[in-house]
Amino acid sequence: MSDNTNYPAQLNIKYNDSSNRVTVFFRLLLVIPAALIIALLSGFLVEGNNSNALQVGGGFLFLPIMLMIVVRGKYPKWWFDWVCELSKLSYRILAYSMLLTDKYPSVDEEQDIGLVLKYPDVKKELNRYLPLIKWLLAAPHFLILIVIYAAIFVLSPVIWLTVLIMGKMPETLFNFLVGFLRYNFRVSAYAILLITDKYPPFNGKP
Repeated sequence: MSDNTNYPAQLNIKYNDSSNRVTVFFRLLLVIPAALIIALLSGFLVEGNNSNALQVGGGFLFLPIMLMIVVRGKYPKWWFDWVCELSKLSYRILAYSMLLTDKYPSVDEEQDIGLVLKYPDVKKELNRYLPLIKWLLAAPHFLILIVIYAAIFVLSPVIWLTVLIMGKMPETLFNFLVGFLRYNFRVSAYAILLITDKYPPFNGKP
């Protein structure tokens, strides 16, 4: 099995071969209520920094986890469960806003987005002090993600128009966007959520 398959953070999205043109046209307006929910839950509005959006809460999640691992040598299961559910909701909203699915993001059902995080055994699987420098080790990934995110943002009107005209997203484009989200999720799992010390691969392959 590949390293990608074994990585303790997995994300898969079911391909939608028929998009609702009406909801696609108004997608940016329709997603606002869901975006506000995840903003409030994950601290985006408190931080006032939207650049952390794809990292599911940035420092709001990273700092408590880092302190629990470094100071106490623990990753409480209740906190992990909350982080996992928050990540699932975040990626359902991202998938909807990026036109990868027509299903309005549910606050509790997984829908077409399969997201898996492996609960870590802190004493056996995690280096207690590595969280102090993971942000630095992951710097190359962050730079790549920023470049890709900027490219997607610039091309978003073209993507929107393509889906609107064709009535679906081309499968090649769909696979690229899902790969980007998968890559982003693995980097987040390593450097922000701190559930693994396994360095993320430089790709978004399944």
